[in-house]
Amino acid sequence: MKKRSIVLAYSGGLDTSIILHWLKENYNADIIAYIADLGQGEDLKAIAKRAKDVGAKKVYVENLRNEFVKDYVFPMIQASSVYEGNYLLGTSIARPLIAKRQIEIAKKEKSFAVSHGSTGKGNDQIRFELSFNALSPDIEIIAPWRIWDLKSREDCIRYARKNKISVPVTKAKPYSCDRNIYHISYEGGVLEDPWTEPPVEMYESVRLLEKTPNKATSIIVTFKDGIPVAVDNKKLSPVTLLEKLNKIGGTNGVGVVDIVENRFVGMKSRGVYETPGGTILNIAHRAIESLTMDREVMHIRDSLVPKISQLIYNGFWFSPEMSTVMALVKQSQKNISGDVRLKIYKGNVVVSGRKSKFSLYNANLATFEEDNLYDQKDATGFIKLNSLRLILDKLKSK
Repeated sequence: MKKRSIVLAYSGGLDTSIILHWLKENYNADIIAYIADLGQGEDLKAIAKRAKDVGAKKVYVENLRNEFVKDYVFPMIQASSVYEGNYLLGTSIARPLIAKRQIEIAKKEKSFAVSHGSTGKGNDQIRFELSFNALSPDIEIIAPWRIWDLKSREDCIRYARKNKISVPVTKAKPYSCDRNIYHISYEGGVLEDPWTEPPVEMYESVRLLEKTPNKATSIIVTFKDGIPVAVDNKKLSPVTLLEKLNKIGGTNGVGVVDIVENRFVGMKSRGVYETPGGTILNIAHRAIESLTMDREVMHIRDSLVPKISQLIYNGFWFSPEMSTVMALVKQSQKNISGDVRLKIYKGNVVVSGRKSKFSLYNANLATFEEDNLYDQKDATGFIKLNSLRLILDKLKSK
């Protein structure tokens, strides 16, 4: 009789390594380790070997970078999603894709459960499990941090030593880090004091402003229906395009955000993020929209930005409300096409030009010089009609 199995989202670190062993020990099941490549820049073959050494029956290593950028990051940029005015949602948007593929593997392997290494204090547990439940309501979810008796990193290290679990020995960092092709996030440790400045050696992709070039970098980003498709008139795949902009932005000190945010579970937390390419794309996208998007459509879409951002942050990517609002976003992006010229210099991304064959801008109409399209006298009646309710409101108080 085939042994039952659990699919574990495996990162190769201390937590998921001891979780792999703990699951095998406590559930008498085969553990299938699932490693998602979202551009974190790690040696995934070595991580897969580590999973096998710890006791995984099977290991999946999958390159999801193209799907991540094309089907998750770019639609989020179309929606102009920014959480609480600053956070570009780089960690949040990765979780639903990881969860989706984990469920697909669980179905293929006929596994009875899925598991993850998220703690009971953070947002990721919610993002993973809401996605699991939306995609496979009957599957069992095992969240070890919420049920085992290990309470700290020291407990985890002791457990690893006791069970002869080899975990990578690296120089300890006074903070935690999560990386994908879209961003890098830092939290915890020394960053838990909001007054403490992040260590200068912390940043991995964005240069300190003091070390950036003294000359601006000029680029042109081309969009088609709200999706970036080319840089400097050269068509690029989604992954290659984002990697190129990451390099340009990082070299010029673009994309660092240091914020105190509101977690879904109810507490405030301090996070520092590097999102160089994403920052460039969000600014460029708004610029091409300003030229090509109808005013009322833009205002409706913009009114939804806080809600969409909140849905992504809170883990509701696979929800009826997200499907509804993203259908509106997709419709709003028709003909959001053209070129945006940018100057990138010492942490700044400045729009220096935009053009499109779908432009709604009419220089003859907008000019301060004489024109034959707009009769300025018409503004008198327009103002009177819009003033009517204000006048009536004032009169009723007399």
